[in-house]
Amino acid sequence: MQFNIINIIASMPEIIVIAAACLLLMVDLFLSKRQKHLMAYLAIAVVIIAAIQTWRIEGVRPLYIFDRLFVVDSFATFFKTIFYLSTFLAILLSMNYIKIEDIEHSEYYILMLFALSGMMIMASGADLITIYLGLELMALPVYLLTGFMRKDIRSNEAAMKYIVLGALSSGILLYGISLIYGLTGTTQLSYIAASLKGGAKVDSALILATIFLIAGFGFKVAAVPFHMWAPDTYEGAPTSITAFMSVGPKAAAFAVFLRVMLHALAPISFNWIAIVAVISVVTMIFGSVVALVQTNIKRMLAYSSIGHAGYALLGFVAGGADGIASVMLYLFIYTFMNMGIFGAIIVMRKGGFSGENIEDYTGLAKVHRGMALLMLIFLFSLAGIPPTAGFVGKFYIFMALIHKGFISLAVIAVIASAIAAYFYIRIVMLMYMKEPAREFDVAQTSATRLALAIAAFGTIIIGILPAWAIDFVQRAVFR
Repeated sequence: MQFNIINIIASMPEIIVIAAACLLLMVDLFLSKRQKHLMAYLAIAVVIIAAIQTWRIEGVRPLYIFDRLFVVDSFATFFKTIFYLSTFLAILLSMNYIKIEDIEHSEYYILMLFALSGMMIMASGADLITIYLGLELMALPVYLLTGFMRKDIRSNEAAMKYIVLGALSSGILLYGISLIYGLTGTTQLSYIAASLKGGAKVDSALILATIFLIAGFGFKVAAVPFHMWAPDTYEGAPTSITAFMSVGPKAAAFAVFLRVMLHALAPISFNWIAIVAVISVVTMIFGSVVALVQTNIKRMLAYSSIGHAGYALLGFVAGGADGIASVMLYLFIYTFMNMGIFGAIIVMRKGGFSGENIEDYTGLAKVHRGMALLMLIFLFSLAGIPPTAGFVGKFYIFMALIHKGFISLAVIAVIASAIAAYFYIRIVMLMYMKEPAREFDVAQTSATRLALAIAAFGTIIIGILPAWAIDFVQRAVFR
C-alpha cells in the first residue's frame, strides 16, 4: 500500500473526528467541573467541521484510496450526512439531559465522537475488513454510553446484554467474512462481486457464509430474530443515547448491509433474497404486534424501531437503484422523526418525572399545546400518515416493490403499517382526548428547542415537498 496526499485528503473527515476526539481527552484534563459543558460545544464544532470537509471532497466519480480499502463516493457522503445530523441532534438533546441525570462527564461527548468516526469508516468501507474495523470502533463506545448511568441498574443491565450479544454477533459476522475470503480469495467488495459474477461455484459454503453475514448485520439493524438486545437496551440506556443509537448506528449498519448485499453479493441474490424477504416480513409484523402491549414508551419505540427495520429491508428485496434509493430515503426520513420523538421524551424529563410511561402523556395537549403538537407530528410520521415524511418513505418502498412485481409483500407491509398506526395514535388520543392527570413541567432549553425545530422541519418539509429529498437520494445511489 502506497501512502500519498490523496489518501490523506480523501480521509480527512475521519482524521478530523478521530484526532479531535483524542485531543478533547487531553483538553478535558484542564477543564474544571463548571467548564465541562464546553465540551458539548467543542464536539458540535468538530461535527460541523467534519461535515464541511466531507461535502468539499465529494466528487462525481468514486475515489478509491488505501489500496481500495476505502472509498469516497456520493453513497458514503449521503450516509455521513445522516451520521452528522444524528450526532449533532443527539449532542443538543444531551446538554441539559445529562445534567438532570447527573452524568455530565466530558467522556460522554468524546465517546460519541469515536462512535461517529466508526460509522463514517463503515460508510466508506470498500473491504470487509475495513467495514468490520469501523463497526467495532462504532460499537465499543456505544456499549459504554449505554451503561453511562452507572448508578442505574437498568442501564447496567442494558449495557451487559448489549455487550454480550454484540460480541456474539461480531463473531458470527467475522466467521462469515472468513468464509467469503476462503471462497473468493479476497475481502474487497468489488473483487468479491467480480469473482461471483465470473462464475464462482455457488455451493453450500457460500450460502452458509451469506447467512452468517445476514445474521451479523441483522443484529446491528435489530431485525428479527436478531432483535433481542433492542428492547432492554433502548429502555435502560440514557434516553439521549437511545435516540442516538436508534438512528446513527442503525443507519451505518444499513449502509454496509446495502454495499455487501446489493454490490458484493448481488450476483448471487437469488440465494439470499428469499431469506431477507422472510426476515423483513417477520420483523415488520413482530415489531408492530409486540409494540401494541407495551406500557413504557422507550420500549414501545424499541419495537417500533424493529418494525421500521423490517420496512427498510423490503428495499433489499426490491433491489436495483430504486430499491437502494428507497432504503436510503427511509433512513434519511427516519433520522428526523425518530430523533424528534425521543427529543420530546427527553424534554419531559425534569425533577422526579421521567416521562417514560405512556400514561404519563395523558392530557399533555391541555397544558403544553406546542409539545403535544410536535409529538403528534412525529408520531403521525412514524405511523406513515400523510402529509408527513414517514408517508413518503413508506410509499417509495411500496412503489419499488410493486415495480419489481412483489405486490404481495407490499400488501403485507401496508397491513403491518395499519397495525403499527394503532400504538402511535393511542398516544395521540391520550394527549388530546383525556384530561391531564398531573402537572407538566417541561425541561426546555435553547439547545432542545433547536433540535426539535430541526427534526420537525425535516419531518414536515419532506412530507410536503418530497421531490428534493428523492432527488438527493437518487443521486447518491451507488451503481
